This record gives sequence, C-alpha cells and structure tokens, in this order.
Amino acid sequence: MNATKQTDKRPLISSPLLAGAAYSIIWLALGALILSILLHFTSMKETQLHNSTLIVHGFAALCGGFAAGRRSERRGWYSGVMLGVIYTLIIILVSFLASNIALSGRSAMLLGTALLAGAFGGMIGVNLRR
Repeated sequence: MNATKQTDKRPLISSPLLAGAAYSIIWLALGALILSILLHFTSMKETQLHNSTLIVHGFAALCGGFAAGRRSERRGWYSGVMLGVIYTLIIILVSFLASNIALSGRSAMLLGTALLAGAFGGMIGVNLRR
C-alpha cells in the first residue's frame, strides 16, 4: 500500500468570476472599515467621502480583477472587465435595496472605475500566473 498522500492543488472557488467577486467584496469591506475609522478618529467629513469611496471601489475591483485573471488561463482583461460589470451590478443592487439610491452619474463613474481597474487587475493577474 502506498503511504503517500496526493494533495489536491485546486482552489476553493474554481470559477474566475466568482473568486474575483468574492475577493473584491472582501477588499470593499476592508476599505469601508478603514474609511469608517478615518471618519471617527480624524477631522474628515462625510462630504469628503466621494473621492475616497471611488478609490476604495477601484482598489477592490483591481484586486478582484487580479484574482479573476490569475484563475483564468488567458484573456485576463476580459475576466477583469466582466468582474467590473458584476461588481458594479452588485454595488448598485445593494445600494438600491438598502438605501433606495437610483442610477446617477456616480453610478456611471463607478462603472468606469470598476471596468478600468478590473481590466488592469485581470491583465496583471493572468501574466503573473506563469
């Protein structure tokens, strides 16, 4: 009998888009926590949050695109763009359901930021896979 174990190297979430969405939501939660701490302990006002939230959304989409690109074998930009679309839809849906926020120019800015950051992260992720 062979006493050696075979370890399975498959990731927990094998779908590139699902893994990217999970990573982006985790990074979004961490960014929101950091912004909340900054609001509480500094003199930062809520009116100054617009640019900061775009940065957090961009970073979350970048990390999600990176994870999606790393799990896909080719076309990392495509995986990143699709992740950006999914990420934006999730954020808009949650915003609508939680606060009854309608589509606006900020939604378009979020979509553009998520698409660009996701595509860039996907390109980096697929090239670091090798």
